[in-house]
Amino acid sequence: MATKGNIGVTSDNIFPVIKKFLYSDHEIFLRELISNAVDATQKLKTLSSVGEAKGDLGDLRVRVLIDKKKNTLTVSDHGIGMTAEEVDKYINQIAFSGAEEFLGKYKDKTEAIIGHFGLGFYSAFMVSDKVEIFSQSYLPDAKAVHWSCSGDPEYTMEETIKSERGTDVVLHINEEFKQYLEDATIESLLRKYCKFLPVEIAFGMKKEWKDGKEVVVRDENGKEVENIINNTNPAWTRKPAELKDEDYKAFYHELYPMQMDEPLFHIHLNVDYPFHLTGILYFPRIKSNLDVKRNKIQLYCNQVFVTDEVENIVPEYLTLLHGVIDSPDIPLNVSRSYLQSDNNVKKISGHITKKVADKLAEMYKNDKEDFEKKWDDIKLFIQFGMLTDEKFYERAIGFALLKNIQGEYFTLEEYKAKIKDAQTDKDGNLVALYTQDPDAHYTFIERAKEKGYDVLLMNGELDVHQISQFEQKAEEGKLRFVRIDSDTIENLIRKEDQAKDTYSNEQKEGLRKAFEGLLPETDKLRYFVSCEAAASDALPVFLTQNEFMRRMKEMSQHQQGMSFYGQMPDQYNLVINTSHPLIQELVGKMQSEEVEEVPETKEGEEPKAAVKKTVYTLTGEDERLHQLFDIALLASGQLKGESLAKFVNRSVALLEN
Repeated sequence: MATKGNIGVTSDNIFPVIKKFLYSDHEIFLRELISNAVDATQKLKTLSSVGEAKGDLGDLRVRVLIDKKKNTLTVSDHGIGMTAEEVDKYINQIAFSGAEEFLGKYKDKTEAIIGHFGLGFYSAFMVSDKVEIFSQSYLPDAKAVHWSCSGDPEYTMEETIKSERGTDVVLHINEEFKQYLEDATIESLLRKYCKFLPVEIAFGMKKEWKDGKEVVVRDENGKEVENIINNTNPAWTRKPAELKDEDYKAFYHELYPMQMDEPLFHIHLNVDYPFHLTGILYFPRIKSNLDVKRNKIQLYCNQVFVTDEVENIVPEYLTLLHGVIDSPDIPLNVSRSYLQSDNNVKKISGHITKKVADKLAEMYKNDKEDFEKKWDDIKLFIQFGMLTDEKFYERAIGFALLKNIQGEYFTLEEYKAKIKDAQTDKDGNLVALYTQDPDAHYTFIERAKEKGYDVLLMNGELDVHQISQFEQKAEEGKLRFVRIDSDTIENLIRKEDQAKDTYSNEQKEGLRKAFEGLLPETDKLRYFVSCEAAASDALPVFLTQNEFMRRMKEMSQHQQGMSFYGQMPDQYNLVINTSHPLIQELVGKMQSEEVEEVPETKEGEEPKAAVKKTVYTLTGEDERLHQLFDIALLASGQLKGESLAKFVNRSVALLEN
């Protein structure tokens, strides 16, 4: 005889909440039902191992079946099953008091309900008009039970006949969710959420292409072969001693079938205390942001896929890695703010950080040459970690590398020792020179080499942030990184007081004005003209770029709150080398005249008498001035397009003369 009753909650609001709020993604219902089926199967295995479940366990596969005619989706297991009393206890009595108050409080954050109150089964009602359960307990003499509910607190439950042990959950799919009756949709969800569950999940029959058509695969006895969705023994659940390098690589491609590159190396996580954590993390070759966004770390709970959004569980820089983390100790169904403050999450995050740092330190110590070969591929990750995590910085400073333009690698301390004798200025400060483009800065690099200086290659997107961090960590002023083109080499590492030229301020003012008249007018570029007595064999005119302003602009591309610098025009110093013979020749051609100039007076002041002033001008030298300016642009890689064509034509004309 069928019995009727109401599901044991104190509020009729439970089903609207389930349908509307409980899960952000409707597809989660399949994960929850499969997880329940796997749990029931695992419990049966446990009972059998201790002698409480008698007899042969038989077929333990979980099967998913679609019946389009009946509009049903069925999840069927051969696990522990339930008696009528157990159905009443676990299905009818939703075990929490004060449901109305709780639902009112958490209706906007109802993901918090799932993990704490075991409502996984009820996710089926998100996509169903009616849900039925047919269950036969493993217990001898237990009667099979049929339970049915149409998405409101009222249910019916009665005895039935079921030929096999286990539970069938039958979902009568709502018209709005007919996509869950499509084979392709369900197989995609099963491979997403159930790919590594510990019990075999079967969905339909295995198929292959043969003679131009798709046919069902048959075994050697001619029997149709079921389509098994999952790998029940994934690499992260096995002991590292059981695995070879090719096993780790094979698992990487199982995780990311579309990834063609091999990972650089891996870290196998296996912790039992004070929390449970297993997993494998891979260092990929990151070539672009697309790579970062496409292949993410996958989070599992007891081999059930949960998410690949792990930003609140591991530090942000670790999300650049690929692989799997599996832990039953991470509260999976609570808010992000709760995750960030959860002690277990903090411990797990700290442990992963330490394991990653230890692995890198071990690689550097055991085979520095091989580590150097990998450096360019892992540099971005390590720099990101050092910039965002103080503890990781402290661990990584011993293996973070700098590379010079000759391709030699050094830790920061090794590099400081290398350049100490040659690149310490007159005030005792150590100056590290770097370039982001050796071709564009070739002239400046050659000048540095002539003085016996070393030049670093800093062309990574986080290099500027990294060197700023190194400077901040050093004793104030004792270590500076400067790009090779930010000043004359004599000024970058000043060994003595700056040389002075013999020209008057008026003569230098005349030179400045002569060149200022040639400068292009643009909102994107700004030039400041100065006269300096550089080396006589340096270029007659050259461009430098202020280190601070240029660095701020570069950092603004990656750092919030610095957009002000990003909007500023690029600024260059046009340096006129008064020691160069060509400039001295131009000074000799300057014309001077005496002019009277009346000084400005402020309001209320007596008018001042006119003073005589010598003014120098340079006329008839526009072609030569243009040529010198264009040489400066050319040496800095900035002479392009129409300006380059004019320079070439002017050069030919000057040669013809």
